[in-house]
Amino acid sequence: MTMVCNYPRLAAQAKCGTSLTRSLQRMAALLCVVALLGMRSDAFSAPPPGKVKPSWTRTPLRGMQTRMAATSPEDTPSAASLGHEPGSCDPFDPKSAEYCSPEGKDTSFLSKHTLKLVGLFGLWYVLNVGYNIGNKLVLTALPVPWTSATIELFFGFPYVGMLWLTGLRKRPELSLEHIKRLAPAAFFLAATHVGGVISFGAGAISFTHVLKATEPVWTALISAVFFREFLSVPVYASLVPIILGVSLASMKELSFTWVSFIAGTVSAVTSASKAILSKKALDGKPLGKNLTPANMFAVLTILGFAMILPASLLIEGPAKVSTAWAAARAAGYSAPHLWSMLSMSGFLYYIYNEVAFLALSEVAPVTHAVTNTVKRVVIILASVLVFKTPITGMGALGSGIAIFGALLYSLAKGMKKKQTPQARELATA
Repeated sequence: MTMVCNYPRLAAQAKCGTSLTRSLQRMAALLCVVALLGMRSDAFSAPPPGKVKPSWTRTPLRGMQTRMAATSPEDTPSAASLGHEPGSCDPFDPKSAEYCSPEGKDTSFLSKHTLKLVGLFGLWYVLNVGYNIGNKLVLTALPVPWTSATIELFFGFPYVGMLWLTGLRKRPELSLEHIKRLAPAAFFLAATHVGGVISFGAGAISFTHVLKATEPVWTALISAVFFREFLSVPVYASLVPIILGVSLASMKELSFTWVSFIAGTVSAVTSASKAILSKKALDGKPLGKNLTPANMFAVLTILGFAMILPASLLIEGPAKVSTAWAAARAAGYSAPHLWSMLSMSGFLYYIYNEVAFLALSEVAPVTHAVTNTVKRVVIILASVLVFKTPITGMGALGSGIAIFGALLYSLAKGMKKKQTPQARELATA
């Protein structure tokens, strides 16, 4: 893979990485202020008595903490009765909007809601692209993916710790039993992140995101094999282009490595497992106080860091990290530069996830599916342009087919969810 600066030696590549890192630092400095303004605790807290519920409040459809057969607003249990803060949609998967249904809002072109969505999605895309590029720069300088992933998970703790200490966000109150219930979700979150980082380091960013597009395939397989839950025919049909596209992309991927392929696939499998098992394990159970979606992601990140740290020390260890650090210093990277890249990558990882659930919790499942697919396309195009990743015509075609299949899958599931309330009304009529 050739970087955009195209220097022949690693020392010159270090200078190239420095310029890109500085650009990302400036971008992060400008965007973090905006992100902080959107993450005040009152965005997820209950409205004062007598006040109208905020626009981000959602009506639960299913699976939030109980299987609801209610068909009218009066029969819908409140968030407080379920042990959650009002305004939270899916407390165990803050990036998912598939269990939420937006209430009526002004959706005109220049409305405040529309402008807010444009700002959130634009910020989410920019931060996500910045993280992917920054993470690749880190792995180019320091080829120790386990250590990099561990440090990136850690850097969310100072950020959210500052919010908790200053009162910008209410601190969660958890018991040991609550932590045990959250442990499986934290494990799969950490495994998903590590698999993605390893795949980034061993291959092209674009190829890793094509592999991550296979998550719907694993979701369908795990649901059928382990839980005997089957999807509709249109949903299964949408899996065909995903499998076909990934096969074409893998065969014609110029930077293909088995490490990248296996790690990227593991990341997709663990991501699907987290979504399924978390819903199964946490359904109908209390999860502590002040555990809003933002705090949920923070807690899972901290727990994931604690889980991955021993494995990181065992697999790579201080000796290997010291060797990689010395090689990077010899190649022209300064110690402050290396630390700034690691810290910025960790900050961008955490902050883009926060912005992601803020954005996705504001839209319906179909919009969620489209914007998530567009995000993956934007990341692939940005990485190809920045790193000048060589890609064949067949590889590009396969990538497009796979991502289009992922979109069809999400749309098919969204259509099924739309029909479910109507079917319930007919059944109870």
